[in-house]
Amino acid sequence: MPETNPPSRTGLAFGGDYNPEQWPEAVWSEDVRLMREAGVTMVSVGIFSWALLEPAPGTYEFGWLDRVLDLLHENGIRVDLGTPTVAPPAWFYRERPEALPVTADGTRHAFGSRGAICHSNTHYRAAAASITTRLATRYADHPALALWHVHNEYGVPVSACYCASCAAHFRRWLADTHGTVDALNEAWGTAFWGQHYTGFDQVDPPRVTPTVGNPAQALDYRRFADATMRENFVAERDILHRLAPGVPVTTNFMTALSQCDSVDYWAWGREVDLVTNDHYLMTDGRRTHVNLAMAADLTRSVADGAPWLLLEHSTSGVNWQPRNPAKAPGQMARNSLSHVARGSEGALFFQWRQSRRGAEKFHSSMLPHAGTDSRVWREVVELGSSVGALAPVAGTRTVADVAVLWDWHSWWAQNLQWRPSEDHDARERADTFYEALYDRHLTVDFAHPESDLSAYPLVVVPALYLMTEAAAENVRRYVESGGTLLVSYFSGIVDEHDAVHDGPCPGALRDVLGLTVEEFSPLLQGERVRITGPDGSELTGDVWTEFVVPRGAETVWTYADGLTAGHPAVTRHALGAGSAWYVSTRLGAEGLDTLIASAADDARIAPRADLPRDVEVVRRTGESGTFVFAVNHTGSDAKVTLDAHGTELLTGERAAGRLAVPAGTVRVVRLDA
Repeated sequence: MPETNPPSRTGLAFGGDYNPEQWPEAVWSEDVRLMREAGVTMVSVGIFSWALLEPAPGTYEFGWLDRVLDLLHENGIRVDLGTPTVAPPAWFYRERPEALPVTADGTRHAFGSRGAICHSNTHYRAAAASITTRLATRYADHPALALWHVHNEYGVPVSACYCASCAAHFRRWLADTHGTVDALNEAWGTAFWGQHYTGFDQVDPPRVTPTVGNPAQALDYRRFADATMRENFVAERDILHRLAPGVPVTTNFMTALSQCDSVDYWAWGREVDLVTNDHYLMTDGRRTHVNLAMAADLTRSVADGAPWLLLEHSTSGVNWQPRNPAKAPGQMARNSLSHVARGSEGALFFQWRQSRRGAEKFHSSMLPHAGTDSRVWREVVELGSSVGALAPVAGTRTVADVAVLWDWHSWWAQNLQWRPSEDHDARERADTFYEALYDRHLTVDFAHPESDLSAYPLVVVPALYLMTEAAAENVRRYVESGGTLLVSYFSGIVDEHDAVHDGPCPGALRDVLGLTVEEFSPLLQGERVRITGPDGSELTGDVWTEFVVPRGAETVWTYADGLTAGHPAVTRHALGAGSAWYVSTRLGAEGLDTLIASAADDARIAPRADLPRDVEVVRRTGESGTFVFAVNHTGSDAKVTLDAHGTELLTGERAAGRLAVPAGTVRVVRLDA
């Protein structure tokens, strides 16, 4: 990775997507005047502008973009400049209709949306490289340029294509990945159902078949599709590195499990110069601020703990959900500063000026249809001032308490067909475990199963169906060295090829957990089981039970009824200097809190009983100091205990002992050195 400059010269970035091509040029001066009023420091430009930059093959019109960048620079606003390769022009598809992606059932998508791309298509790759080269050559030295923004939201809405070009590319990828066709047959278990291959030329993508196809083939195709998109990103990134050295290159992720399931962000995080993310609230009745915190923690973890940047979120409602409510007064600021608390180097929105036309004209913006005499605008201006006041936070890192193991490959594998119960959902378990940790006021790092875990007193495994031998050895060393491990059911079952580990389940984890599972016993829809503790207390599980046989582990909770009555439901295994907990049923919020409390006691993590529910406290620390973020998502005033005196950055007031956090507000204290 080359040495790069930060996206914001001083402090945190504030702004959003700017699409001046949607408006008469006379509007641009008003835009930048209002941007300055709002405290905007950076905007994203040109992401969907290919058709205007190259209106015909080899014919370029950069004049309008020159004027936009010059105007922004004159007004002190830096630019996140897009390569517009997410939306090739109509003329390109007219010439190369084969670049449109094909679904598994053979349907070819049509032009007229965005992201309609076969990432294996050589003509698309050549055209993308050409426009990227032109942009880099022209704007590498432009003083407004802060950041390169390649493509847009890879994997959304299309990640995999099943055309003939992809089939040929897939065969090459398989040969590179597996080496020989014999190794492929072994990895895929093709002896089952007579699927044996004698040459790579016989292999096709996992298109529609009469019944369930080969799960290992489907898993490899998910990996191939992700790797193919990443190849295209790297190709553009390398052009930009060569022609514009020193300018960081990114692409906007969508790490929230509620928004993208087709991208291995652990792999992508290693390829970008700066991790950036888009996050939108899923207004499905859940506590949306918990999903936000989870996405921010996951994004920071993909960045290996380094500061990252929130490149898109919404000022108020979105337009693509069945129902799109507005944000409540103050919610926009809470959302934005919650991301900052968890590591973002600022807060940017989609988009600056609300569109009058197109599919997203009802999506909220910084400057809404209602104009400057509106609640949203007033809150935007106030937020801009707040982000400016938090300049000293830039460059610091968020401090985590515990780790959650997560792997996109495992999620892909578990979501394949014909699993023991369709009611078991990896995302649901991850969401629920995270929410339980959040409610105990623990800040979470996510970790790859093979990464160093030694910094964490507690590691939680909510859903890790696929687990490599290397990951198993990693968690065993972690526990033996004194760590506390908490594992949920149906974890450690298969290897990287979706083959069940040799011997009893949970194969990769049976030694560290000190038990075997003789048989899974999923519950029918609506069924419940009671489990009892040593003190006679009861918890309720659903969806899943197992016949667990301790092999060194002690039984802590026992099934009280159902087919598994009398068998262990929760176990604890002392191993080396640490301990490993296992729960073999799906517990709800109350049960998970009880379980996590026990594991946290093992890990010597003190509870934060002084904090009300939905008041989050997160720390960032670095050379510029230690900052305590207190975010009150409730309708009541709260007080937060501080372990040192400090200055509250948003009000300028001194803070000592107990920090008052009014209902619905955020307070940020810089602790005295």
